[in-house]
Amino acid sequence: MSFRLEEMTTEDKLKAMEILWDDICRNLPDFLLPAWHENILKEREQKLREGKDKFVDWDQAKKELIKLTRNGWMLR
Repeated sequence: MSFRLEEMTTEDKLKAMEILWDDICRNLPDFLLPAWHENILKEREQKLREGKDKFVDWDQAKKELIKLTRNGWMLR
């Protein structure tokens, strides 16, 4: 399988990443997180407990990302 990335819109690329990530999550349930990632997750969990952060609905987050890409914001 190959993709011509230069022909894909940013929105299409984000959708492709979501599909790939969902597939990886389903097919590699025993995937081990690297230590640095575990540390970040622990920090975020602590911020949630302290009320310094909050969850964002994934559907709303996707809408915001798509809106940002349509307004010229680029992932770097």
